[in-house]
Amino acid sequence: MSPAPGSILRIESYKHDQSLHRSWDKTTLIHTSDAVVIAGNDRVKVTEADGREWRTREPAICTFGRGQWFNTIAMIRDDGIYYYCNIGSPFSLKGNFLSYIDYDLDVKVFPDMTYSILDEEEFRMHSEQMNYPPFVVERVRTALDDVLQWVRLRRGPFQSGFVQRWYERYQLVRQDED
Repeated sequence: MSPAPGSILRIESYKHDQSLHRSWDKTTLIHTSDAVVIAGNDRVKVTEADGREWRTREPAICTFGRGQWFNTIAMIRDDGIYYYCNIGSPFSLKGNFLSYIDYDLDVKVFPDMTYSILDEEEFRMHSEQMNYPPFVVERVRTALDDVLQWVRLRRGPFQSGFVQRWYERYQLVRQDED
C-alpha cells in the first residue's frame, strides 16, 4: 500500500555499485498512482555521499514515472521554472522510502525550454569503472532521448501549467519539512 498524500518521503539515489550517491531528507508526497509519483519539497536538506550537507534554495516538484529511466525536479524560481532531469533506473517505493540508481547523465532545462546535457564524461568513466551492462547503457541513452523529446513536445512535467498545479496541491498537503 502506498503512503497517503501529505506523507513524508525519504529519497535516496545510489550508484550502480550500490553505494549511496545522495539523499533528500524530507519530501512531501503529493500524488501516487499506477503511472507516477509526484512529490514536493522546499529548502530540504540534501546529504551527499561524502557526508556534506546542504539545503535546496527553492520549492521543487519531483516527478517519478513508473518504469521510466529518468525523473525530474522542477525548481520554482523567481525568473521561471528550471528542471533537473536525472537519468536513472526506475524508482522503488517501499513505505515512505523512494530510491533509484543514478546513472550520471543529467539534463538541465531552462525556463525557455533550452537545455544542457550534463556529466557525459562521468557517465563514460563510471560505465567503465562499474562495468555497466550493455542493456543499462542502452536504457540510459534511450532515456536521454526520451527526456529531450518530452522537452521538445512539452510533455509530462514540461507541459504548461503542470508544475504550477502540483505546487498548489503541494501547498495544501504539505506538513512542516523543517
